[in-house]
Amino acid sequence: MKKILFPTDFSEVADNAFVHALEFAKIVNGELVLLHTFELPVYDNQFFPENYNVLFDSLQLIEFDMFKEEIPKLHNIATERNLDHIRMSHRLMDGNLLHNIKKAIKEEKIDFIVMGTSGATGWEAFFIGTNTGNVLTAVDVPVLSVPLESKFKKIETIGFTTRYRAKDKKALKDVLKIAKKTNAQVKCLYVKTNNSDVSEATIKQWEEEFADEPIQFSVIPSDDIQDTILDFILFKDIDVLAMLTYKRNFFVELLKPSLTQKFSNRLHIPILAIHE
Repeated sequence: MKKILFPTDFSEVADNAFVHALEFAKIVNGELVLLHTFELPVYDNQFFPENYNVLFDSLQLIEFDMFKEEIPKLHNIATERNLDHIRMSHRLMDGNLLHNIKKAIKEEKIDFIVMGTSGATGWEAFFIGTNTGNVLTAVDVPVLSVPLESKFKKIETIGFTTRYRAKDKKALKDVLKIAKKTNAQVKCLYVKTNNSDVSEATIKQWEEEFADEPIQFSVIPSDDIQDTILDFILFKDIDVLAMLTYKRNFFVELLKPSLTQKFSNRLHIPILAIHE
């Protein structure tokens, strides 16, 4: 059984992503590990010599009480979607979010992470320096990022960008496993620029190898990679876009504010970032 880590701050963004986490757990026959982290403020105990420990105990108790109040709400969401059979465990951890996520991955043997990101600039922030963006570049398990505007729908088409490398093929096979569990089709995109070095023989070899799989390959000549991918998302009716994280700067360019405004309707889909 796959284990899915779901970090939450119990916000609207997180609650929306929780629905995706539940449905993803159903697809991969997984269980959820719900993680809430908090950082206690730093005080100089020389100014609070007598009540220093009492102060910290009180702050921890407040976090624990809030945790106890919010967890049942998530269980109610699962029940409303008839997904209350999904196994869930809970972790409340003090300290840095990224540190705790990495610790939970190791201790719980996590296979996937599902997190939320928000707003028109959420896509940009996801890849630049938010909690989700930091997780994306610091862990070695796939991260499913879910924007607030992305309401769950049955996954029928998974997009996958490729450069026809060996590591891309491995990732494609992993995506294909997920697609088969939900009877989805995988649509692969290769943007062939003037500097592309992929041979026609390599492309043909991939097409022959995956000929019996629900995979469709598209090779589009263009030097505008960002616009081509965005067009691909729209015209191929992509429900989830899977991408390798080999170029963080590329993600920043792809989802910078000017493009998110221009193509906002296309970007309301989850992105499955697969570590190389």
